[in-house]
Amino acid sequence: MRLDGRISRRGFIKHSAAAVAFPTIVPASALGLGRVPAPGNRVAMGFIGVGGKGTGGMRNFMSCADCQVVAVCDVNRAARDEARNLAQLAESAAYNDFRELFARDDIDAVQVATPDHWHVLASMAAIEAGKDVYCEKPLSNTLAEGRALVDSVRRHGAVFQHGTQLRSLRNVRFACELVRNGRIGHLHTIRIGSPAGYATDRKAEEPVPEGFDYDLWLGPAPWAPYTPWRVKVPGQLPGWYFVSDYSTSGWVAGYGVHDMDIAFWGMGDPWAGPIEVEGRGVSPRDGLYDTVLTYHLEYRFANGVRLIMTTLDETPRHGVCFEGDEGWVYTRSDIDAEPKSLLQEKIGPEETHLYESVLHEQNFLDCVKTRAKTITPEDVAHQACATALVGGIALALRRKVIWDPTRETFVDDAEANRLRARAMRPPWRV
Repeated sequence: MRLDGRISRRGFIKHSAAAVAFPTIVPASALGLGRVPAPGNRVAMGFIGVGGKGTGGMRNFMSCADCQVVAVCDVNRAARDEARNLAQLAESAAYNDFRELFARDDIDAVQVATPDHWHVLASMAAIEAGKDVYCEKPLSNTLAEGRALVDSVRRHGAVFQHGTQLRSLRNVRFACELVRNGRIGHLHTIRIGSPAGYATDRKAEEPVPEGFDYDLWLGPAPWAPYTPWRVKVPGQLPGWYFVSDYSTSGWVAGYGVHDMDIAFWGMGDPWAGPIEVEGRGVSPRDGLYDTVLTYHLEYRFANGVRLIMTTLDETPRHGVCFEGDEGWVYTRSDIDAEPKSLLQEKIGPEETHLYESVLHEQNFLDCVKTRAKTITPEDVAHQACATALVGGIALALRRKVIWDPTRETFVDDAEANRLRARAMRPPWRV
């Protein structure tokens, strides 16, 4: 195996032909086993990025009887030791560098819960090593990275799940079914309310803490002096959400992709657009954090639907509201509607019923075993994330952009097209 930034598939598989093929895992129910499957019939998983959300996701997977945690990885020794102890693993099962974890041929699937700028690189390396991937949101930091990941999933036949977990909530599914089945009449507008970004002052350089591999944490991002405000300050949100080196559009994609995903699920398949995107935003004037604070974005789709995405200073309700000519329905984790009678509607057997998942992590495990599509597979994830990233580009340019989603390019706009990708710090590349 080459530990040089570009994963050599040959290095992973030359000693084991079994690593080329996906593992065959038979559901316990098919074997007549009890509630807890035998070890050989469970999905062996590794977890990359186990601070905060990564550990939370690992706990969710550990609640599933057919998941077996076999390895953890984090550039922060304290975080990986805590996760290792939680999973009751030996020291040898904890890694600083995810490439060493991927070299193991006893791992079927991984969860990627790294900072945003690592999502695509880590996911693609896992896929090339023959693993299935559950990746936290947002899918990608740039449009080009997202497309590369989608192509990699399809080329290798991997199972992929995006961590937009709201799709696995009953209220969200029911709200989208109401819209899809015409209960609010003709859909004309979708309104998304999403949290604002954060600002902070300039932060002085500090010594890198012992046990923290800061250079590997930076990875493909430009070198920058260490401060905990880039990474994680106790009691604060991770700083990488608000630094463009690690999150190109800030919380437009970093948080808003959850609600953008719901919007697409309710709208159906509008992927002839968005065709026009424009907006305005307020960004920090100085300080470490440089991504947008408050914003107002408008998307005009080819099917005539207008999507308005704003921060909560303008829209008081966090979530997604679908507006039709006969009513509206709102959802995030809860649900509301007008008229209220919509909440008592029943979706008939001949009507549109959307993909049902009770637990996002269990859905992934089930699909690893059956090789079926997950509830948020790679194309669905890319659709929502790319749309959010296009909005981020419109905000950065402070003008309207015309987006061709079929070709994944901006129309007659060299300035915007240059923002579809960005350079990575050597030796990292997609």
